[in-house]
Amino acid sequence: MIDAVLVVDMQQGLFRNDKRHDPEGVTQRINLLIDAARQAGRAVLFIQHDGLPGESVEVGTPGWELLPGLHRQAQDPVIRKTACDSFLQTSLEATLEAAGIRSLCICGCCTDFCVDTTIRTAAGKGYAVFVPSDGHTTAHKVYLAAPAIITHHNFVWSEFIAPGPGIEVEPAAVLATRFAAAPLA
Repeated sequence: MIDAVLVVDMQQGLFRNDKRHDPEGVTQRINLLIDAARQAGRAVLFIQHDGLPGESVEVGTPGWELLPGLHRQAQDPVIRKTACDSFLQTSLEATLEAAGIRSLCICGCCTDFCVDTTIRTAAGKGYAVFVPSDGHTTAHKVYLAAPAIITHHNFVWSEFIAPGPGIEVEPAAVLATRFAAAPLA
């Protein structure tokens, strides 16, 4: 059972100039997870990176805004951060604890930075972490193409050793079936 979807840094400034691998497909699969969570009465939370002046996600600029194609609703919490780790000096953990959330489906951008760091921290804190293998994205790097980076991280997360339930990596369509309709205790 998955308690909540955590959507990391799906912001307009990170998707300019076709920088990300399969941006439309990733957004569609994230929306599939959001819709499945809502249908089961589960939480949907968004992480928004507060960039510095001149950065693509500078606070208050259009690039800082979440992608308009996301199925975000006004009541969805938006947790703002300033580091790759969505837990570091943010209200995320307190928000999860207050809602009784102990399992997270973590998706978004960028695979090799904020998504990776957030997944590892969540697993280290004992959350059950579910990662949609096709629900995160990054850009090509000079040393490796984006699909290889994504494949590499999916493998690392699936083998990651952490206390508690650990990390499961499955396609978004599979994880969308893992939201239970029963309310949180």
